[in-house]
Amino acid sequence: MCLSAADATAGGGLAAEVLTLASMGCHPLPVQTAALVRDTRGIHEVWPVEPELIVMQARTVLEDVPVAAFKLGFCGSVENVALIAEILSDYPEVPLVVEPALQAAVAMGDDGDEIVAALSDLILPQTTLLVAGYHELCLLAGMTEADEDDADEDAVVPDPASDEVLARLFGCGTEFVLLTGARGHGPQVVNTLFGQDGVVRTDAWSYLQGSFLGAGTTLAAAAAAALAHGMALPEAVREAQEFTHHTLRHAYRAGMGQPLPDRFFWARGKDGGDD
Repeated sequence: MCLSAADATAGGGLAAEVLTLASMGCHPLPVQTAALVRDTRGIHEVWPVEPELIVMQARTVLEDVPVAAFKLGFCGSVENVALIAEILSDYPEVPLVVEPALQAAVAMGDDGDEIVAALSDLILPQTTLLVAGYHELCLLAGMTEADEDDADEDAVVPDPASDEVLARLFGCGTEFVLLTGARGHGPQVVNTLFGQDGVVRTDAWSYLQGSFLGAGTTLAAAAAAALAHGMALPEAVREAQEFTHHTLRHAYRAGMGQPLPDRFFWARGKDGGDD
């Protein structure tokens, strides 16, 4: 089950999750939490779904269909976060992958700040895997802008800073954190999976020029799909990264803004190629 905002570009949000999960052999159960008025260049408006509708959508399906994993994206409002957290608490044995999609929250100003705080208080204690870049991890950890002076998403994260951020996130109850998008001085992007006891695995991928709409959503949904198939978490994370890297290598420009990952690259006769 994926709970996320609708994005009519299908670059991110609910449609992107459905495409990714289907491509990886899962049956997605999409529950809409908000509507993003956006194009491939950016978000213009955010319209949260009424909390009661989310509860009805999710509860009705969950009473009918067994769920192997949850994927949570942008929730739309503090009220939605609270009710979604309540729903998830009834399924503690089902893995939960969270990709907070805080770009939408930032666009909401003070309301977005409250959503971030609610995620930290109510969702992170139930999270199996948190997938985010360093800036988003700082926001969820409650770091101030002064604390984030060293946060450069195109640079390697300073060890002392990352230690403090991770300690706060694990202190909330999160089991694993996948820190994405760290850049070294070479032609690679490094993603690092952390557990309570430190680094679990580190994977390096060839750097692809530019930015992509929905890369994080694709990665998190792919991880949820791999977990739903019964893979152990470290292997699921590796599988998700490999899938996402291929989608980005074959990304295409559907509009005038960011290119979109091709989640069905394999169906168009495109091989995976080199890492």
